[in-house]
Amino acid sequence: MIFDSTIWIDFLRGRKSSKTDLLDKFLAEYDPVNVHLCPPIFQEVLQGLSKDDNPLLIRDLLMTCQFLYLDPYFVAERAASLYRELREKGLTIRKPNDCIIAYYTIHFKMELAHNDKDFETIAKHTPLKTYSH
Repeated sequence: MIFDSTIWIDFLRGRKSSKTDLLDKFLAEYDPVNVHLCPPIFQEVLQGLSKDDNPLLIRDLLMTCQFLYLDPYFVAERAASLYRELREKGLTIRKPNDCIIAYYTIHFKMELAHNDKDFETIAKHTPLKTYSH
């Protein structure tokens, strides 16, 4: 499963939800195969840290996850195509990184846990699968 930065930030801030509980459960099992990261999520989590956070500690936590690797130019092309397909349907995705994250999730046939309405828009019009518990 992929957890968007919206879930990671809530988790790190101690905000409880079914999605942060699931992330906590997966991390507690010490089974990194259950938690996957792509570069934009890794970046968004680290750039979203507050001055009170320990960036090295959080980076080390993120490093316990499974990193997903794809050629960045291939991903950029596919994410741009996804964005254009949605725009042609009259839908505008607010953050380009969301199309990149969606493409990683689709490509690796995973589920995405998130708190971002754009991902639900993407999921309605593409093969993106979102976690909704």
